[in-house]
Amino acid sequence: MNTFQTHQGFARTFSENKLTLGLTFPMDRATDYRMPMDIAEQVQLAKQAEDAGFAALYVRDSPLYDPDFGDTGVKHDPFQLLAYVSAHTSKIALGTASVVTTLRHPLHLAKSAASLDDLSKQRFLLGVATGDRPIEFPAFKVNRDRRDELFRESINVMKTVWKESFPTIQSERVGLEAGDVIPKPILSNIPILGTGYSGQSLEWLAENTDGWIFYAQEANRQQELIKRWRQATTEFKPFIQPLTINLSEKPNTSPRPIPIKVGFTSGYQFLIDYLYALQNIGVNHVVLAIRNEDRPITDVIQELQEFVIPHFKAHTTLLCV
Repeated sequence: MNTFQTHQGFARTFSENKLTLGLTFPMDRATDYRMPMDIAEQVQLAKQAEDAGFAALYVRDSPLYDPDFGDTGVKHDPFQLLAYVSAHTSKIALGTASVVTTLRHPLHLAKSAASLDDLSKQRFLLGVATGDRPIEFPAFKVNRDRRDELFRESINVMKTVWKESFPTIQSERVGLEAGDVIPKPILSNIPILGTGYSGQSLEWLAENTDGWIFYAQEANRQQELIKRWRQATTEFKPFIQPLTINLSEKPNTSPRPIPIKVGFTSGYQFLIDYLYALQNIGVNHVVLAIRNEDRPITDVIQELQEFVIPHFKAHTTLLCV
């Protein structure tokens, strides 16, 4: 049982002892940050992913472009991009993976999240993190050494203003004595997914978040971590893991590592076996990042729909209208 069993996005994506699949979005191959994104193409890909049975789409948060970081990140603000996609889809969950809480004012973040959850008819999953691009902290005049505290503050403030009307809050960045944050979420809460440790203990995350996005690691270590996560909470809170794939056209292609990225090139047969292995150790959801350079993304999604997703279908929920 979980607090969010009636939340459209959460219920579609997460269930005990069952793995579902999400996709990183947008699926934009432009390597030059100055190139415009074809939003019409991205909307079609989002619709294709929804029809294919993917549970969720996830957008990263890249407040600044850093040419020395190694990747461009996402060009558009995640809340605005997901709001646009929500207007063109009806069932697929929409998540951030993850919003940099340290660089956003908690009241603005609370309002943006509540607005998107309302506009998408309860399909929003709020992935949160402390941030990892060194240039961003001085640019926003944020003390990087205090990001652990700022992360906790953001979560505490958001949960308070979503639940209470006209609360009084005094914290590092908030001095709320009058006024209120609206809209209020229907459930007086929104699913928050922590990312990594974010400077917190596992026990704090288990108590204060509603799911955990953790990086891929050796299977025995991941299984032990999931076991500790389960022991730390009395209700079901999902464990989520990202995975980068380059899907070969040949179904029986053996796996080989993708340079730098955590993932592999393989055919769909190995991918199915690998995902079942993750499900068996307790992973509830895998966020796929498609890195095919030699195949159209539409073809890759079609192949996943035909051969992989039937094993890991999104959960049925009441239809959003």
